[in-house]
Amino acid sequence: QVQLVESGGGLVQPGGSLRLSCAASGFIWNYYSIGWFRQAPGKEVEEVSCIRLSDKTTYYADSVKGRFQISREDANMTIYLQMNSLTPEDTAVYFCARIIDNERCQTLSGGFGLRGQGTQVTVSS
Repeated sequence: QVQLVESGGGLVQPGGSLRLSCAASGFIWNYYSIGWFRQAPGKEVEEVSCIRLSDKTTYYADSVKGRFQISREDANMTIYLQMNSLTPEDTAVYFCARIIDNERCQTLSGGFGLRGQGTQVTVSS
């Protein structure tokens, strides 16, 4: 079955950390780029990071650069998003998705097709 399944969200205090996981199955993943997206209530979807699985290059939105890190684990076909120094502004539903246009992974503008169901991240004291 072709799918992406996220896990790892939750409630964390400001300044804390969380690691999200995105388990992929059913497709040859080196053909694709995978992005992490988030959507806060009343706001548009924002792509925060992208990893090109063919060469492992990674890209980040300015809003998370230096705080978030995207990585991959080939054995389990899993993409991770390590999130550090979290602030209330990071509160959102996070989801991973397969990028439609690999060439636009770098500019975080490749659009998404297959996506996971999302996981809630809440940063609050």
